[in-house]
Amino acid sequence: MNFVRHRFVQFGAALLAVAILAGSGLEAWSQSARTIRLVVPYQPGGGNDILARLMAEQISRVHGPAVVVENRAGGGSVIGTEAVSRAVPDGNTLLIPNSDFIITPHLRKLNYNALTSFEPICYLVDLPLLVVVNGASPYRTLAEFLDAARARPGDLTLAANGPATAYHIAVDRLRRAAKVDITFVPYPGTAPAVTALLGDHVTSYLGSYAAVMEQLAGGKLRALATPSMTRIAPLPDVPTVNESGVPGYEAGNWIGVFAPAKTPRETISQLSDWFTAALNAPEVKAKLAIQGLLPAATCGADFAAFVRKEYEAYGDAVREANIKAE
Repeated sequence: MNFVRHRFVQFGAALLAVAILAGSGLEAWSQSARTIRLVVPYQPGGGNDILARLMAEQISRVHGPAVVVENRAGGGSVIGTEAVSRAVPDGNTLLIPNSDFIITPHLRKLNYNALTSFEPICYLVDLPLLVVVNGASPYRTLAEFLDAARARPGDLTLAANGPATAYHIAVDRLRRAAKVDITFVPYPGTAPAVTALLGDHVTSYLGSYAAVMEQLAGGKLRALATPSMTRIAPLPDVPTVNESGVPGYEAGNWIGVFAPAKTPRETISQLSDWFTAALNAPEVKAKLAIQGLLPAATCGADFAAFVRKEYEAYGDAVREANIKAE
C-alpha cells in the first residue's frame, strides 16, 4: 500500500513538473511570437527614431518579442499619435513622441486627448538642443549671429521642425529673449531642415544634437550654442545660450513612451521594466551618450505628473506667444 502511495506521489510530481515546464515553454513561445510596434510620429533620422530603434533592438534581444519601429509622420505628429490612440490596448502598439505630444492639443481640435487617451509608460530621455550654422558660415559664435540679426532685421533665418512644435516655441523664446528679428522657417521634419541648412537655403537651424551630430563631426555644420542650462557632454567646448549673452534662456525637449488608454496595469508595469532595463544597459547607455541623449527612465505616476505639468506649461507658452497651427 505504501509502495502504491509512493508511486502515486511520484507520478503527481512528474505531472506537476511537466505542467510547469509546459507553462514556461508556452510563456516563452508567447513572448517570442509577440510583435510590438513602436510608432514614431516623425520622419526617420531624428532623435525619436534613433532612440526607438535602440529600444527596439535591446528589448527584442533581451526579452524575446519582435519589436519594430514604424515611422508615421504627418500633421505635426498628429497622424501617428491618433493611430496609436485608436489601437487595441494590449501593449503591442506604443507611441514614442516628444514634447509636441502635449503642445498640439493647445493648437487644434483633435480626435484624442493627450491626458486621457493614453497611458504614460516612461519618460525615456532628455533631448539636448543646439543652434547650428553651415560649416562655411561666417558666424562662429551665437553673439556674432545675434549681432548680425540685429543689424539686418528679418534677413537672417532660423529653421526648425514646425510649425507649432517645441522647436518653434524655442525659436520664439530666443527671438524675444535676445530681442532680435530673425525669420522662423518651419520644416516638416529633421532631415529636410538639415538638408536646407547644408544647402545654404537657411542661415541657421535649431534642433536636436542627435539630428546633426554626423554633420558636426564632419565639419559640414558648426554648433554655436546649446539652449540647455549646462553644456552637453559630447560637445564640451560649445557654450550655452546663457553663456552667449542671453541670460535666463533655456529650451529643451524630451522623448517618452505611451500606450493606448485602458492598457492593463500589469502590461504597463512590464513595459516600464523593459524600457528601464534597456535604458540602463551599459551598451545602450554608451550609444545614447554618443547621440547626446540623456537617459531619464522616469516611469509610472512620476511620469504622468510630469506630462500634466508640461501640458500646462506649454499651454501658457502657446498663449503667450500667440502661436497658431498652420
